[in-house]
Amino acid sequence: MPGKKTELKKLEVQTNHPDFWSNPKQAQDTIKKINQLRDEVEPLEALAQKLDELEILIELAGEENDEQLWEEAEATAGEIKEKLKTVEFNLLFREKYDHHSAIIAIHPGAGGTESQDWASMLLRMYTRWAERKNYRVEVLDLLPGDEAGIKSATLLIKGKNAYGFLKAERGVHRLVRISPFDAAGRRHTSFASLDVLPEIEEGDQEIELKPEEIKIDTFRASGAGGQHVNTTDSAVRITHLPTGIVVTCQNERSQHANRERALKILRARLADLYQQQQAAELDSLRGEQKEIAWGSQIRSYIFHPYTLVKDHRTAVEMGNINAVMDGELDELMEAYLRQAAGKSK
Repeated sequence: MPGKKTELKKLEVQTNHPDFWSNPKQAQDTIKKINQLRDEVEPLEALAQKLDELEILIELAGEENDEQLWEEAEATAGEIKEKLKTVEFNLLFREKYDHHSAIIAIHPGAGGTESQDWASMLLRMYTRWAERKNYRVEVLDLLPGDEAGIKSATLLIKGKNAYGFLKAERGVHRLVRISPFDAAGRRHTSFASLDVLPEIEEGDQEIELKPEEIKIDTFRASGAGGQHVNTTDSAVRITHLPTGIVVTCQNERSQHANRERALKILRARLADLYQQQQAAELDSLRGEQKEIAWGSQIRSYIFHPYTLVKDHRTAVEMGNINAVMDGELDELMEAYLRQAAGKSK
């Protein structure tokens, strides 16, 4: 912590310089870094202060044999325990983009209307989770299903640690239920995949989009969206030529708005790609072989013949499936994040 306190003080001194705001982008980055360091340093300082208080209280209570002081010491110990839990949990968000906002993409698996409806249920679940966290939800792209549900959806979840939390949800989600679309009332199994990316702000020097490296095509949007969307070339497809990554956005009426959103998603996908490449290089150096997480079934949601949500990575189970579908996901996320942190030590 001493190193972070020193860095924080240096950055705070910079904000008092007369020319600090002459470069707005650099100034905003500095302010963001200061806030991040404060979030790390201040809880630890508060914890250290409480420990000093507890030491004094125990010493006084022992000297004076005062029952009231012993009770006060016990209460302070309880406060320390809670603060320690918070500090410990915050340590789970230590990877490069954990403090960033998140972009999530939901895609139904094979199965037509059944899987598309499941994808829309997941869309609502993560929207409700974000609302519980007081995060802001922005729909970047949405393609409705032909009969029900969605063919795809891309959301921006704005808020501190959104990516740190949501990276725990990346993978394939399985649903088992009596289908509302089956007249015979048979049980169906459906799948939908969730991809999670960190939001990368425009101007990030590590993710630079050179004009000569991207190809932009426009075309007429399909599906619901109103007459204007369906009769103009408002949809945008961007191809990143060096990597072959293709991003399409058609949710907005404006071609410019679709272009900006597609670029936002492209930056996020490039950041994710570079992270995966770095991880693969490290694994190669270490001689490690790890299971590929993307594409694997991470969780099952069973509505029939009993109700259960089971995470297959951590074995955590929750019987109140309605609460989970209403956004109560923290227990599932935290279990995975703690498991992943343990493996990375």
